[in-house]
Amino acid sequence: MTQPLPRIAVLASGRGSNLQAVLDAIAAGRLAGEVVGVFSDRPTAAALQRVPPPLRWSAAAKTYPDRAAFDADLADAVAAARPDWVLCAGYMRILGDAFVERFRGRMINIHPSLLPKYRGLHTHARALADGEAEHGCSVHFVIPELDAGAVIAQAVVPVLPADDADALAARVLAVEHPLLLAVMRLAVSGRLAEHGATVTLDGHPLFTPLRLDFAGDLTHPATGIAA
Repeated sequence: MTQPLPRIAVLASGRGSNLQAVLDAIAAGRLAGEVVGVFSDRPTAAALQRVPPPLRWSAAAKTYPDRAAFDADLADAVAAARPDWVLCAGYMRILGDAFVERFRGRMINIHPSLLPKYRGLHTHARALADGEAEHGCSVHFVIPELDAGAVIAQAVVPVLPADDADALAARVLAVEHPLLLAVMRLAVSGRLAEHGATVTLDGHPLFTPLRLDFAGDLTHPATGIAA
């Protein structure tokens, strides 16, 4: 009997370029999964248009009396999709503790910095202001503390002398999609887990995040061995 595909719920607030990368990889047979819902705090988010209407859920957070009320509705909608994984792909609203704990261990986020550096917003401008020689993006497990969950993998790009924040952001975006897809392939195959502050791969702890190489594969940075 054919096994059901892993179910992926996606939270997004903007254009949905990372969501589209996931959808394209699924369509091309490069990711064994199914997007079962796209959820947004912005009813006009372009990301919603990338999936059929039955898979869309959105609500304007400002119409709710408080954060907890919005998060409760969002969590119920996500749970109704029965996801195996919840992917935060450009979701710009901070999630409350109750939401995070409900999906803890199966919720991941992609963040445009080499965590733990530059949590939060304006990461590219902050990296430039600090004179960093390299920058990049990270995929990590989501915990209640903002951008502080265990880091699964990272992709690194150089910071060039002529860079401004927009140029650096474009270079990082070019590696975000392959990094996210590489991590999602590990996730849907059952190879990833979160144990407190530690990521395990195939049951073994990762003491440093995996690193995306030029071929788009994840390797152990200390050994260069493929994950």
